[in-house]
Amino acid sequence: MTITVLLADDQALVRAGFRSLLARSRDITVVGEAQDGDEAVRLASSTRPDVILMDIRMPGTDGIAATRRIVTDPATRSSRVIILTTFDTDEHVFAALRAGASGFLTKEVEPAELRRAVAAVAGGDALLSPGVTRRVIEQFAHRQDLTPAAGERLAALTSRERETVRLVALGLSNHEIAERLVISPLTAKTHISRAIAKLNVRDRVQLVILAYESGLIRPGA
Repeated sequence: MTITVLLADDQALVRAGFRSLLARSRDITVVGEAQDGDEAVRLASSTRPDVILMDIRMPGTDGIAATRRIVTDPATRSSRVIILTTFDTDEHVFAALRAGASGFLTKEVEPAELRRAVAAVAGGDALLSPGVTRRVIEQFAHRQDLTPAAGERLAALTSRERETVRLVALGLSNHEIAERLVISPLTAKTHISRAIAKLNVRDRVQLVILAYESGLIRPGA
C-alpha cells in the first residue's frame, strides 16, 4: 500500500528537501506541494492525502487554521496532519495539536525518523514521540483554564477507561499501560479505542489534551 503525502511549507527548498527524503521510500508518494495554508486546504481536498506535513508559520492562512479546516471538513477529515516546526517548545505547536494535528516533528528530523513518522501516522498511531509531545502539551496546557465541559465528558468513561486515558496522558505506550494495569496490550488498545469513540476525539493526542483540560491530570504530574 502506498502512502500519499502533501507538503505544505512556504519555503521551496524545505519542500524540495522533504520530497527528496520521502522519495527514498518506495511506499511513500508526494502528491502535491502547497506554499500557504489556503493552498494546502485546496490541495488536500483535491488529492485526499493520507498524511500532510504542515508548516505552522506561513503567510496568509497559517498551518494552525489550515489544519483545523482540513480535519473538520468531511471530505478531508481522514487525512492526518503532522506539524513541522523549528523548535519543539514552540507555543504554536500546542495550538496546532488542539486544532487536530496528529503529532509534530522538528524540521531537523532524521530521514529515517521522518519516514517512520509518516508511516506511523498513516497507520493511525497519532503520538509520534510521546515524551516530547507530552512535554509540549504540559508546558502550555497549564496556561489554559480548566474546562468544566471537558470534565463532564469524562463521565461517559468507565473507571478503567478513565485510568487508561490518564496513563496515555502520562506518555505511556500501550505495552506500558498493559503492564501498569496488569492487562494485555490488546486490552489496553481496546480501552483506548473505546475512550476515543466515547469522547468523540480524533486520536491519542486529543485524549492527552482533554485529560489536561479536564483536570484529570495536571502539569508536572
